[in-house]
Amino acid sequence: MTAAYEVLAIRYATRTASRAAMFLNHHVYGEPDTPIDMDFYFWVARNEDHTVVIDTGYGAAGRTGRKRRTELAEPMAALADLGVHPESAPQVIATHAHYDHIGNLAGFPQSEIVIGRAEFDFWTGPYARRQQFAYTTEPTDLAHLREIRDQGRATFVDRQTTVAPGIEVIPVGGHTPGQLIVLIATETGQAVLTSDAAHYYEEIELDRPFTWLTDLEGTYRAYELLRELASEPGRVLVAGHDPDVMRRFPADGEIARIA
Repeated sequence: MTAAYEVLAIRYATRTASRAAMFLNHHVYGEPDTPIDMDFYFWVARNEDHTVVIDTGYGAAGRTGRKRRTELAEPMAALADLGVHPESAPQVIATHAHYDHIGNLAGFPQSEIVIGRAEFDFWTGPYARRQQFAYTTEPTDLAHLREIRDQGRATFVDRQTTVAPGIEVIPVGGHTPGQLIVLIATETGQAVLTSDAAHYYEEIELDRPFTWLTDLEGTYRAYELLRELASEPGRVLVAGHDPDVMRRFPADGEIARIA
């Protein structure tokens, strides 16, 4: 029997944007443009035997040249406060390679890094340098991905894969070529971390794509899968950037307890 995990969402930054900036071609919905908040999270799953860090937030490079945000916590310090330390080499799942999800991978120099094969191949390939793609990444972060591969610490996945007892990843693409979602066993069922396969719950509920994506059809397919997963008893969805996470789940400061 697989031991259940405690699952935590750690909010480390927030900013206010507009709906027109957050949703692809927002004008087609015939709705007024209004403000919308966007939170930034990473996640931890742990039990007595295993600790997994899911994404690492943005690092120093990601703090410059970006839209103004309110910093709520420094990701590595927040992990230390939770008793998660790089020297223990926790497994790290990189759901995708955008700057706000892999900015602190270098802080885990001994850890296994799980990443989608299509994700790695794209962001280390020639088209990653095109401006519309490059805007959402940091060159130092992408260079570090290559170092991880060269060090033999990368685990590449290209299908639904169990990466630890009770933890599965599913490549869904859409937002990025190898975007992963993460399914984690809990005492009541499974937590489904959408990461940026669905930044906001309304992306799934209203079939409303986020503004940044690499494959619109793949984005819609990801929503279909997430709706299917959510229909199963015992499963809870955790959106990747939605402030509602802090209201849907018990929160203490900047930490929401998913399970």
